[in-house]
Amino acid sequence: MKRYLLSSLAILFIGGSVFAADEVRERVDGATTIGTLAAKSLHDQGLIFIDVRRVEDFNNGHIPGSKNLPVSGERFTQENLIGLVKKDHGVVFYCNGIYCKGSSIASERAVLWGWSQVHYYREGWPEWKGAGLPIE
Repeated sequence: MKRYLLSSLAILFIGGSVFAADEVRERVDGATTIGTLAAKSLHDQGLIFIDVRRVEDFNNGHIPGSKNLPVSGERFTQENLIGLVKKDHGVVFYCNGIYCKGSSIASERAVLWGWSQVHYYREGWPEWKGAGLPIE
C-alpha cells in the first residue's frame, strides 16, 4: 500500500511539472522587451524579425518578411544568426507567445554573442495575428 501511494504521488508530481504552462520571463538582460505596438513600429522601420519557432509553425504563418531560425536543435548558432542580421543592426525575436521560451532564449544568446540592439517580442505570433496585423 505504501509503495502504491508513493508511486501515485510521484506520477502526480512528475505529471504536474510536465503539463505546467508557466509564463516566460518578462525581461532579458541586455534586450528590450517590446509589445505588439512597438513590434509593428519596428517592423515598419525595417528591422529584421527572427521567428524562432519550428519550421512547420513558420510555414503555417508568420510576420511578413521574418526569417525562420528555430532555437531548438542545432541551427540557432552565432554563425547562422550573423548570416541573417549583423551585430550592429536591430533584431526582433519572437515565437508562440508568453508560454514559449524560444524568443527569450534567442534574445539571451544574441546579447551574449554581442548583438547590441536586441528586441524581445514576448507576446509574439499569437498577439500579432490577434491584432489583425499583416501575416504571410
